[in-house]
Amino acid sequence: MKNTELKNRDLNVLWHPCTQMKDHETLPLIPIKKAHGVYLEDFEGNTYIDAISSWWVNMFGHTNEYINVKIKEQLDTLEHVILAGFTHEQVVRLSERLIKLTPPNLDKCFYSDNGSSAVEVALKMSYHAHLNDGKKKSLFVSLTNSYHGETIGALSVGDVELYKETYAPLLIHTIQTEVPADMSEAAAVKAAEKFEELCAKRADEISALILEPLIQGAGYMHMYHPKYLQLVRVICTKYNIHLIADEVMVGFGRTGELFACEKAGISPDFLILSKGLTGGYLPLSVVLTSNEIYAKFYCDYNEYKAFLHSHSYTGNALACSAANATLDIFENENIIEANKELARHMSQKLQKFLQLPNVKEIRQTGMVAVVELQGYEAKQRIGLKVYEYGLQHGVLLRPLGHIVYFMPPYVITKSEIDTMMDTAYAAVKNL
Repeated sequence: MKNTELKNRDLNVLWHPCTQMKDHETLPLIPIKKAHGVYLEDFEGNTYIDAISSWWVNMFGHTNEYINVKIKEQLDTLEHVILAGFTHEQVVRLSERLIKLTPPNLDKCFYSDNGSSAVEVALKMSYHAHLNDGKKKSLFVSLTNSYHGETIGALSVGDVELYKETYAPLLIHTIQTEVPADMSEAAAVKAAEKFEELCAKRADEISALILEPLIQGAGYMHMYHPKYLQLVRVICTKYNIHLIADEVMVGFGRTGELFACEKAGISPDFLILSKGLTGGYLPLSVVLTSNEIYAKFYCDYNEYKAFLHSHSYTGNALACSAANATLDIFENENIIEANKELARHMSQKLQKFLQLPNVKEIRQTGMVAVVELQGYEAKQRIGLKVYEYGLQHGVLLRPLGHIVYFMPPYVITKSEIDTMMDTAYAAVKNL
């Protein structure tokens, strides 16, 4: 009864994200009563393994006891304060820790509310830094098949037609350079050569290259070799072009290291973090950059070089407390090493998908595993069929079209991985 009542109330007042609402005439909403660990539970007592970390945000399970306690402690002290002219312990401590944990030469933290907002910050900061140097470099380069968010600037540097085509007249002009075709080193070298050809012709116009290191999330989980990051880092430096690493999805251990850039041994000029930053609890994002770029904005007020960008909840104390608690868990429980064992188990389970004729390929980077299907047209909506099968069998899968992927919270057990992937296998087999 509660399920039906809540669904009806929802449909009267809510417009859900990334959803054709007419689908809910036949596809029931699922009201969630509570959650713990990798499990979501509805009002009828059905449980679902959260195989996608609730849109890639959850790190250490739902209602994590340690993070809960830290947020509750903060709630009784300070919930929020304006970060212009004021500061607080949680945001300072978080910034100190992020600077220590991230690659070298990322020395300052600028906070916003979510991944798309942070992309906007990085784009504006890059352009403005060049401008303060007397250079008008207003062109941004991104990778083909890329996705960086839904706000106007973030959407402009994306390249997934599904999200972008409708709004084309509203977007800023950007250009794309080809993403490496596959996970081979040869493909990385070839794509980097294409980028350098572009830079040789248009470097005076280009402010920055923005990319998702190693995995293009909403770009159908396309993966490429770390060599590409190494090569474009050198090229960007050579042509005075900033490198923006969007680690909103891939950061905090998803690729097998704490940050994806570590797998290539490079430091970007801007590093964007969100999603897992708070363990999946509260909205928070951060752009890290160098003291060198920070210095370009540091001047007497009347020189008008300040970075006048703000969000109301910048550096929110509750969100920062969740982020600090998340970092505590990473530091105290050796998560990255534990994840390597989980990733190996996922890899073993992934192999049997190759037995199915409707599977084109499998791929994996760290804690992200992918099954790419073949032989279907978009209008068949096979991803929706996999989603429905998963829910009927206690697993939340949300494929990207013909891409079935697994990105579970790090508290998942091997037995739960078995359930998650066996359910997906059955769903694909039964298509």
